[in-house]
Amino acid sequence: MSDLSEPNQPRIALLGVPIEIGASQAGTLMGPDALRTAGIARLLEQLEFSVEDFGNIARPAIISDGPPPANAKFYDEVKSWIRVLSEQAYALARSGAVPIFMGGDHSLSMGSVNGVARYWQEQGRPLFVLWLDAHADYNTPDTTLTGNMHGMSAAFLCGEKGLDHLLGNQPRASITPDQLDLFGIRSIDPLEKKLVHDRRVAIADMRAIDEFGVGVLIRRVIERVRAKNGVLHLSFDVDFLDPGVAPGVGTTVPGGATYREAHLIMELLHDSGLVSSVDIVELNPFLDERGRTARVAVELLGSLFGLQITDRRTPTNAMLPGR
Repeated sequence: MSDLSEPNQPRIALLGVPIEIGASQAGTLMGPDALRTAGIARLLEQLEFSVEDFGNIARPAIISDGPPPANAKFYDEVKSWIRVLSEQAYALARSGAVPIFMGGDHSLSMGSVNGVARYWQEQGRPLFVLWLDAHADYNTPDTTLTGNMHGMSAAFLCGEKGLDHLLGNQPRASITPDQLDLFGIRSIDPLEKKLVHDRRVAIADMRAIDEFGVGVLIRRVIERVRAKNGVLHLSFDVDFLDPGVAPGVGTTVPGGATYREAHLIMELLHDSGLVSSVDIVELNPFLDERGRTARVAVELLGSLFGLQITDRRTPTNAMLPGR
């Protein structure tokens, strides 16, 4: 990465999180390097960001400091990753850079969002989370059908019970269910669905997207965050996209977002100036077609950080949020 940057040049920190144990399909550990190969750092530097790549988190030693909950597969392994990542996410958020956490399966969000939320709570600003995903990921060990922990991430972040000792002695900086937006959902388990409805989590499923369009629905999210003087974390699972656009995922669900819908979402988020951190997860190069999904993901991140197809005027508040 370039070592030369202007004093006021916005900064982005890349961190690879090669975890795959939270999912049922092997291969997401290759996701961070696939994004690098697809040119993520080069594109962001062309957009005049100062980019620092912190490499990949090394596989942590497994911590066994208590009995694992029932129905949480590889709990000790996931726990060990999450504790390391939460601390690093907190440090990166404190540094003033916009962290991009490159996964890896979606269980990593338990650490990335927790660390970022902890920082923003100290600043007195609420962190909202936009969950672009085919799945709600709002299971707990009591509701899950599979036991896979990547399907419990959103529930853990909202303070649901069942993984209470995951962080050990580290602070658990939970968000409230009304700070979570599930967007693009088209697969949800029966008990998970009941829990989401009981908590009144905002859901924009694919029917809502078909009826109202992504522009209307994303603007509603932006307005809610802005009304609370909040900041926004984007947790982007590439299975949010239709498998015809992004085949390189282990949990494909037909009927996802189109290429153009996804770019519009990213452009609107850029214009809002509210995005303070990003996950990109579940990219599985082993299942991809000659790097196609990785390239699409990098193109979408380009739109999120200001790449314009036309030269239309961009609001002056776009990227980064005020600190």
